[in-house]
Amino acid sequence: MTMPNNNDVSASSDSDTNVRIRNAINELHVRYRDLHEGAVADYIPELSKVDPDLFAISVVTIDGEQYSVGDDGHMFTMQSIANPFVFGMVLDAIGRERVREFVGVEPTGNPFNAIVLDRTTHRPMNPMVNAGAIAVTGLIPGDNPTDRLNRMLATLGKYIGKVPDVDSEVFMSEKSTGDRNRSIAYLMRNFGTFVRDIDEVLDQYFQQCAVSVTCRDLACMAATLAAGGVNPHSGERAISRTALRDVLTIMYTCGLYESSGTWVHGVGIPAKSGVGGGLLAVVPGKMGIAIFSPRLDKQGNSVRGVRVCTDLARSLNLHLFVAGDESVANEDLAQGVNHG
Repeated sequence: MTMPNNNDVSASSDSDTNVRIRNAINELHVRYRDLHEGAVADYIPELSKVDPDLFAISVVTIDGEQYSVGDDGHMFTMQSIANPFVFGMVLDAIGRERVREFVGVEPTGNPFNAIVLDRTTHRPMNPMVNAGAIAVTGLIPGDNPTDRLNRMLATLGKYIGKVPDVDSEVFMSEKSTGDRNRSIAYLMRNFGTFVRDIDEVLDQYFQQCAVSVTCRDLACMAATLAAGGVNPHSGERAISRTALRDVLTIMYTCGLYESSGTWVHGVGIPAKSGVGGGLLAVVPGKMGIAIFSPRLDKQGNSVRGVRVCTDLARSLNLHLFVAGDESVANEDLAQGVNHG
């Protein structure tokens, strides 16, 4: 009698999963391509020029398999999606305790651009909102602004597989309309929680927001986080496991601004959105997910992105607290549970 080959069984299981992923994203792209709810971000002039109907979905598994559909080669700017990656970079560079002197870890019910600090500590609430991201940018080590910018771009390049570019037009557009972010920086300086020249730090912050990526790039970045901090395509480590733990935790609790609680309840995986229309989600130990669709809801999250992730989490059983329990996933599907 011939015994079954365990490797063959594993390969068959992986193949089935990959087919499910491919079929799921194709189906969801068809389902939501005619959804026109929401509006592009118009408070940054360059972002208002984007085609609102662009739409892409991309998934990269931790073994490097990639599946994409739609406008997956279109370049767009990361905006706040850069925040967790810069946060991780700074954690690795100067350590958790030093970072915590300048930014907290609590969720906020305020909008992402609120001019608000913690009432007790006078620190930003967390690194995912604008105030916290600006504070973290101010902690990037380096000899001068150019050195710090190059270090940040090199770090993002480890996740993507190549050093990305900054969209100069979006950068200048953000800089010319960034008075709200300047107000946030001055408020932090008033309380002594800002350590560098404000204009210098804000220039770098606007540049990191204006880093250009594709949906495929973003999915690889998410997969790097899912794969323990190692890029599944290049094999290069982008972040330490210690910093990764903190990054994923804050993404889980704070990644979608004042919608974070709804997201965790319904989708249940770490994620980060950006007003450029990108949305990145991480399934630890399994895959990274990215969606690009510029129409945003009132909280600044991609409308299609949230819908796709909600349905994908349900169909592939991705919620961290039910993952692997097919009975829960089947019950949700049978009852038509609304995870939004």
